[in-house]
Amino acid sequence: MTTIEPPAEQTATRRAWLREHSELGVCVLLLALGAVVLTDALTMDVALTQRGPVGPRTVPVAVGTGLLVVAVLLAVDVLRGGRGKAEGGEDVDLSEPADWRTVLLLAGVFLATAVLIEPVGFPVAGALLFWGAAYALGSRAFHRDPLIAAGLSLVTYAVFNNLLGVPLPGGPLMGVL
Repeated sequence: MTTIEPPAEQTATRRAWLREHSELGVCVLLLALGAVVLTDALTMDVALTQRGPVGPRTVPVAVGTGLLVVAVLLAVDVLRGGRGKAEGGEDVDLSEPADWRTVLLLAGVFLATAVLIEPVGFPVAGALLFWGAAYALGSRAFHRDPLIAAGLSLVTYAVFNNLLGVPLPGGPLMGVL
């Protein structure tokens, strides 16, 4: 079986068109997200929780529908030649390369928090999260940052666990806190 490859001119033209209409990728993402939200909302079992005309499906259906509408409107705008314009306050230099070190450090800190939250509890994992994020974003106050991270983590744990009633894993510190 032989495949016919398009001429280089057609490939270049296709790439240029895709580059000029790259916002369509956002449209596809919004469309997929809207479909997922609507599918989840419409397949939700609400027989026990329905207490009136407005039930637990209302907001997810409205959000999913809104996502689909925005995706279609954005696609129409992009195909008509609309382009996003940078705000006056944006000072992003697109000629500079991405700071992958910071991105990878932050991703590692979030992954470590997700792995450690169950065995060591939120106060310890949260302190590592706050300190690691501060380090990844450039803070080098090694004598101050861990103390602030520990305090912020304990306050966050107390607010969520005790005031809001959202149980967070305490880990080994469960009996102490």
